[in-house]
Amino acid sequence: MAPLRDLSAAAAEALPPPSFGAFFEQWSLAPVPLVLTVWAVGLYLLGVARLRRRGDRWPIGRTLSFVVVGMGSFYVATSSGLAAYDTVLVSVHMVQHMVLSMVVPLALALGAPVTLALRTLPGTPRRWLLAALHSRAARVLSFAPLAFVLYIASPWALYYSGWYRASLESVWVHEAMHVHLVAVGALFFWPLMGIDPLPGRLGYPFRVLLTVLTLPFHAFLGVSIMGATTLLGGDWYPRLSDGPMGSWLPDPLADQELAGGLLWASGDAVGLVFFVVLFVQWVRSSQSEARREDRRLDLLEAREAKRAEVAAAGSSAGSPAGE
Repeated sequence: MAPLRDLSAAAAEALPPPSFGAFFEQWSLAPVPLVLTVWAVGLYLLGVARLRRRGDRWPIGRTLSFVVVGMGSFYVATSSGLAAYDTVLVSVHMVQHMVLSMVVPLALALGAPVTLALRTLPGTPRRWLLAALHSRAARVLSFAPLAFVLYIASPWALYYSGWYRASLESVWVHEAMHVHLVAVGALFFWPLMGIDPLPGRLGYPFRVLLTVLTLPFHAFLGVSIMGATTLLGGDWYPRLSDGPMGSWLPDPLADQELAGGLLWASGDAVGLVFFVVLFVQWVRSSQSEARREDRRLDLLEAREAKRAEVAAAGSSAGSPAGE
């Protein structure tokens, strides 16, 4: 992907057929993903280092999830050879779409960056963050039904409006689409993950229900794209086939059918993985609650036994001698 040129000019250049080697050879330094990745990773690692300097622990799994899986996937999806072909093959774009809208938000949420920030920020910035978390805007954006509608409606709006064609022709619309996919995915998945202290968190039954409800919408959209006779992006892909890449480019309609199948399969797969994660969290939360309840009952029982012992001792001391 050529960051400083119009995407129509970049796509007209002859790319080799997609391959493992091309994945690395076509890497580019796209400015927006690079800046976002460097800042996000740098601030996160700075927070982890600050915790360690004062002797506090931070789970390595959270760091790996945020830095390696989350931001790593974001940068790979938007700057590697995957990004070079995302305006050439709609099937490659669909892989990128699913990584940005599902894998990246889930991994970032597992990294718990808000919790890290609350534990490491100095007084004034921490108060600003708390004010933002308790603001009306945060409550509205994290309202589960609204986040759900945004998450399932965005792909339909992308592929069945002029937005998708605009993202093929303009680098800025293209980059904004990438950020939008991650942002909408985060609005939906972050409260459902329930690790960070965000507004809008729901009980586990509702989290599982919302996750399950996303599955048919991905399937419907995937089937719709597979069966469509109108090409996404209009004449964009046929025009590429008339150029120097025509010797290896697949039939645009066949590639679109593959893209729909990828959306269907990957959406269900990632959704089911998230469903399993939520279910495991639910079981662990129930077990922790059961242990807390057992400790509470044991404490009450011990207190009752102590009171009975004291009462018995007092009764014995007050009895007449010789009885």
